[in-house]
Amino acid sequence: MNNEKSHEYEYGGLCVNGFAMIFFTFILIPAIIAGILIWGAESNPIIAFGISALLFIVFILGCVGYFVQEPNEARVMIFFGKYAGTCRKVGYFWVNPFLNRRKLSLRIRNMDIEPIKVNDKIGNPVLIGMVLVWKIRDTYKVVFDLDSKSLGTTGSSINQAALERFVRIQSDAALREVTGHFAYDQTDSSNPEEITLRDGGATINELLERKINERLAMAGLEVIEARLNYLAYAPEIAAVMLRRQQASAIITAREKIVEGAVSMVEMALDRIEKQGVVKLDNDKKAAMVSNLLVVLCTDEPVTPTLNTTSTN
Repeated sequence: MNNEKSHEYEYGGLCVNGFAMIFFTFILIPAIIAGILIWGAESNPIIAFGISALLFIVFILGCVGYFVQEPNEARVMIFFGKYAGTCRKVGYFWVNPFLNRRKLSLRIRNMDIEPIKVNDKIGNPVLIGMVLVWKIRDTYKVVFDLDSKSLGTTGSSINQAALERFVRIQSDAALREVTGHFAYDQTDSSNPEEITLRDGGATINELLERKINERLAMAGLEVIEARLNYLAYAPEIAAVMLRRQQASAIITAREKIVEGAVSMVEMALDRIEKQGVVKLDNDKKAAMVSNLLVVLCTDEPVTPTLNTTSTN
């Protein structure tokens, strides 16, 4: 087997400008056939008919070799089962009519992968979805390394819907693999730099893109961009996790409130002492600190109680 022919390369065979071939096919050959028939009617009708029949076959074959190719399209040329190269030229051309021309679109395509249920690193079921931007990179692999029946090859083109099914299945597998390496949210408060699905952002997308490209490279496909567009806990644990997040938020808020209240109490005691507003012993300071903390940390409005008694 010739290894030089088992990869994509540019088609180097006959590729004539289509407009020039129109003159030859539809004007010159019919004119020659008409002239031979007129000449044969006067001299040798049998020879004239034979030559005209041969030229008519050439005319029919000439009509088959035309094709139009737009930018970002390619045609894989196959000559009786043998790969003859990939034509990426843009325009109107005529080639050997015996070539089988498989049309492929090289344009960028977008795919929305619907959310799937996957277990994260610690076993919590999550719903995760993503968006892919991909295109065909190697036309040889797309046509010859993938099973034509599974791809749904129809006539001279590849079934695009079937090709997208292959991308979807492989992307689904890569998404499951990446999700299993990370937790949905932080599990260790002592490690604030832990990468999670919710906060990973560019890191998760980069890893996902690399994993998908590893799977699609064998089929000649390339992912330009892969990013998560949906992330949530599965319905069966969503309520529990919501309460957990709410509790964590409340604790964090309380920590901030207490920190601020202690700072304010400390500032109040310092100013009272420096300005000599009143002299407080330790018991009165403790009572004042307690009252201020209650006022500053409580969620409900506080009703002050005035002491109207006096002591001599």
